[in-house]
Amino acid sequence: MDFNMKKLASDAGIFFTRAVQFTEEKFGQAEKTELDANFENLLARADSTKNWTERILRQTEVLLQPNPSARVEEFLYEKLDRKVPSRVTNGELLAQYMAEAASELGPTTPYGQTLIQVSEAEKRLGAAERDFIHAASISFLTPLRNFLEGDWKTISKERRLLQNRRLDLDACKARLKKAKAAEAKATTVPDFQETRPRNYILSASASALWNDEVDKAEQELRVAQTEFDRQAEVTRLLLEGISSTHVNHLRCLHEFVKSQTTYYAQCYRHMLDLQKQLGRFPGTFVGTTEPAAPPLSSSSPTNTVATMPVVPSVASMAPPGEAALCLEEVAPPASGTRKARVLYDYEAADSSELALLADELITVYSLPGMDPDWLIGERGNKKGKVPVTYLELLS
Repeated sequence: MDFNMKKLASDAGIFFTRAVQFTEEKFGQAEKTELDANFENLLARADSTKNWTERILRQTEVLLQPNPSARVEEFLYEKLDRKVPSRVTNGELLAQYMAEAASELGPTTPYGQTLIQVSEAEKRLGAAERDFIHAASISFLTPLRNFLEGDWKTISKERRLLQNRRLDLDACKARLKKAKAAEAKATTVPDFQETRPRNYILSASASALWNDEVDKAEQELRVAQTEFDRQAEVTRLLLEGISSTHVNHLRCLHEFVKSQTTYYAQCYRHMLDLQKQLGRFPGTFVGTTEPAAPPLSSSSPTNTVATMPVVPSVASMAPPGEAALCLEEVAPPASGTRKARVLYDYEAADSSELALLADELITVYSLPGMDPDWLIGERGNKKGKVPVTYLELLS
């Protein structure tokens, strides 16, 4: 019990000394040991890294989960070390509603069949979004969060310890300065004509006491300086490790961009396939490239037919049954052919289209009257329509 009380009193004394030193520094009444310029730059870079990492982390979480209530729920599950329950994405929920609507309104009607087709595409989009969120959380959010909750807490702890060591060092310097000033004043030899011998003896005794106080202050200063230098070196090594953190975050950023590119490429392919399916879908919904007709008056008995834009094909420009024949018999122009690199795999929808493999090179050209979204592609003795969006045109 005595030992604990002594330790408590010692800690209280140290805390009070640091508080006095800190207050005097704020009011300009005490000197402060300044760190070198390189150390200050390391501190500034570390603070900037921490602040921007927090902002990027929060905004990425908003991007992946726009619902603030869901983010709070996931945060609580993580703090409680419990598994976050699986959550249905907005695309999957929309797909569910569309499928239920088609079932109730009639799956054999044109509207019901189209709802089913769109719901399947939305379901695939929701699955792609789920994969993207999972990949981004593992490859990007987790490393950023680990830095803030691990490395940065260690750096902050060592910086606080360095601050305490600096306050102790400056307090020792101030104590030594005061002791030397008192010693110099006490060692002043008094005048025997004006000072009694008894006062002279007391003055000599005080001088000896202050001399001991100076020796003690110098010893404390040497110890404080050693501890400060040791702590400054430890903190410097941790701050220099921020460069490695930048390298790690750079690699994670590349992974995030890669997963985001994959996600948007999947979404693009799903929607392009859906558009092609709707264009071939039998029913009243047909593609048109003509401007919309003016609305009919309410007295007109003619029924209106809704239209939606789809990707037109070359086959629509030829009579039925002759599209493939015309495509095979057409000769490439004498000039105007180009090489193209395929960006994504493409599965031919019918015999008039050419199946594509990613990164392969083909020859492409356009025919008079063709839709600008399509080209004629040739690979060896095979020929067919290819979508422009799947190609990178070369020289």
